[in-house]
Amino acid sequence: MANIESAKKRNRQSAKRRVRNRDVRTRARSYVKSARTAIETDAKGAAPAVKTAARELDRAAAKGVLHKKNTARRKSRLMKQLAKAQKPA
Repeated sequence: MANIESAKKRNRQSAKRRVRNRDVRTRARSYVKSARTAIETDAKGAAPAVKTAARELDRAAAKGVLHKKNTARRKSRLMKQLAKAQKPA
C-alpha cells in the first residue's frame, strides 16, 4: 500500500480510469463479436454490423483505451473477413 500522498492519489485515479476504460473496451469487443457472428451467419447483411464495430473501435482509440494501430489491425481483419464472406463462391 502506498504511503505517499501523490501515490495514493495516483492509485485512486488509476482505479477510476480502469473502470471507465473497461466499459469502453467491453463495448468495442461486444460489437466486434456481433459483427463476426453476423459475418458467419448472414454475410450479405453483415455490412452494417461491421460498420458499427469499426465505429466503436475508433471511439475506443479516440479515448485512448486502445492504441490506434491496434484499432487499425482489428478493423482491417474485420473488413477482410467480410470481403471473404461476401465473395461469390
